[in-house]
Amino acid sequence: MDPIINNAGLIAGIVGLMVMVVFWRAVLWLFGVIIVSDDSLGSVTKKFVIFGANSKLPDGQIVALEGEAGYQADTLSPGLHLGLWPWQYAIDLIKFTVIPQGKIGVVQACDGKPLPSGRIIARDVDCNYFQDARAFLKGGGERGPQMKVIPPGSYRINPLLFTVELRDATEVPQGRLGVVEAHDGRPLPVGRIIANGVDCDSFQDANAFFDGGGERGPQMKVIPPGNYRINPILFDVKLADVTDIPENKIGVVTVKEGAPLATGEIAGAEVSGHNMFQDPDKFVANGGNKGLQEQVLLAGRYFLNPRFVTVEVVEMTTVPIANVGVVIAYVGKEGKDVTGDSFKHGNLVAKGDKGVWVDPLDPGKYPINPNTHKVVNVPTANVVLNWATGKTEAHNLDANLSTITVRSADGFKFNLDVSQIIHIPRNDAPKVIARFGAMSALVTQVLEPTIGNYFRNAAQGSDVIDFLKNRSVRQGEARIAIAAALGEYNVAGVDTLIGDIDPPEKLMDTLTNRKIAEQERVTYQTQREAQAVRQDLLQATALADTQARVVDAERKVMIAEYEASAMVKKAEGDAKSKTINAEADANVLRTVGEAEGAKILAVGGAEAKVIEQKVSSMEAGNYAVVQVAEALAKGGIKIVPDIVAGGGDGMSGGLTQVLLGNLVHQQLQQRKGTDGTSKPGAPLPTPTGSN
Repeated sequence: MDPIINNAGLIAGIVGLMVMVVFWRAVLWLFGVIIVSDDSLGSVTKKFVIFGANSKLPDGQIVALEGEAGYQADTLSPGLHLGLWPWQYAIDLIKFTVIPQGKIGVVQACDGKPLPSGRIIARDVDCNYFQDARAFLKGGGERGPQMKVIPPGSYRINPLLFTVELRDATEVPQGRLGVVEAHDGRPLPVGRIIANGVDCDSFQDANAFFDGGGERGPQMKVIPPGNYRINPILFDVKLADVTDIPENKIGVVTVKEGAPLATGEIAGAEVSGHNMFQDPDKFVANGGNKGLQEQVLLAGRYFLNPRFVTVEVVEMTTVPIANVGVVIAYVGKEGKDVTGDSFKHGNLVAKGDKGVWVDPLDPGKYPINPNTHKVVNVPTANVVLNWATGKTEAHNLDANLSTITVRSADGFKFNLDVSQIIHIPRNDAPKVIARFGAMSALVTQVLEPTIGNYFRNAAQGSDVIDFLKNRSVRQGEARIAIAAALGEYNVAGVDTLIGDIDPPEKLMDTLTNRKIAEQERVTYQTQREAQAVRQDLLQATALADTQARVVDAERKVMIAEYEASAMVKKAEGDAKSKTINAEADANVLRTVGEAEGAKILAVGGAEAKVIEQKVSSMEAGNYAVVQVAEALAKGGIKIVPDIVAGGGDGMSGGLTQVLLGNLVHQQLQQRKGTDGTSKPGAPLPTPTGSN
């Protein structure tokens, strides 16, 4: 025990040191020393003040500025602080206020001046985002919700004075817009339903909103897509769709704020400078009227405040091909008639004035407000109207027209279908609309009575049969008369066509029987003619059947004729050839004969002289014997005959018989063949004499 007692001081020192190591903060606190870490602050509450002028807080004040007992405005920054004795000060170490990304800090002050009457949010005081409580209170800061919000970051804010609530930042996505309503500001003037716009950085600068005279209630300005630090206590932001106008459509606008319309007007006149109603302040400032607007929105995207305007999307005005559009304007200045004395059935005014415009619209699409202008399409092509029950054209102008019932001069009632073709010239279309207001009125007020009465009058001038027989004549007369009548109304009558005529049934039975009889007669006559034609056909068929042979025979005859002609020609040619040859031969023979004759004549003359000389030298009989003997010798005739014939009385007769015998012998030799026999059938010579 003695060592312990002897070392008690040392042990106490060691224990004390260990306690100080473990409880150093408490130890330092006992000595009035406070250490604040880098991410914290120290809020100070003073428990009492023993003496001094500022020992007690003023009435109504919560946070002390001059060292009074209570919550202290000043906080302890990170670091070492002395003299804060625990029996006099209560120190709370609090982490910094951190505002993350996408969030804002909405601040409420528990001390400060009271809010003015009618205000729900405190005015802005420069206090370094509520980190300088002393500046806030000294600068006249007001208790309650604060205008300014705290952006993302870390802040040393005294929690004894300010309460910070995290709220989401305002995000306006693409295709949407933010419609704002202010909960504080000046009251709206009487008659106003939406507050004038104030330049306040898209409602992020609440102080600028108030300084600029911002009014409570719905705001004219809208917030485009993006992220915004807007105080949700002051401003309520609701998302709305942007206004999209599709192709081939228009937006008809009705404005909820502006000057009242003048008496007698139905729509506000177009004003400039408001960027198609996207800048309501400029619209109101430039004198725009509330209510229906003459100006329309074309295709596109618009950031329009639905609290300021409403938009109705409608089709563009279309004027089809083969039509013109006659414009009837309900807005504009009072128009003055521009037609003069040539047209007295209504006023036609210039474009832009109130009334029927004298210049029609040609085919196309037009961005015309259907609530301020009416466009009546008038066909400029030929229009067919049918007075026939159950028959209607695509334009439906004749939907209420029906078959015309007429009475003839002989007392019969019958039905008549009529088609009328009309044409309205382009420049006359406004006159038609100025007079009648619509094409349907033209049909009911002019065409229907004019055409119906004409045919009723025409039918009473003839009987049914005559009307039927002279249909084309009646049609031509109707065309001329109706065209003249329609011309008075600036309508051209192109043609009038009579359709189906429905006479009384009994009369038609009589006519039908008569016609049947006539047709039967014609049928019988036709059948008889058909039989005649049939006979002709059979004959023609038979003729056609033999035609091939006839043609063949005819061809053969023609061929024979051609062959005969060829032979004749050939014979004629041969004859001519032979004639020519014969003539040539004859000429040759003649020439040769003449030459031979001359020769023979010359030789004969010479021989005659020789014979004459020989005869003169011997007797004539002797000369003849000598000549005979020479001739026999030259002919190879034997002088002594093989057969001696006798019975003659004298010498001369015997010689003659010898000669004849030799001639017969020569002929027999000629008739013998090569084998020495006689040829069969050859006649034997008859001797002139016998022994």
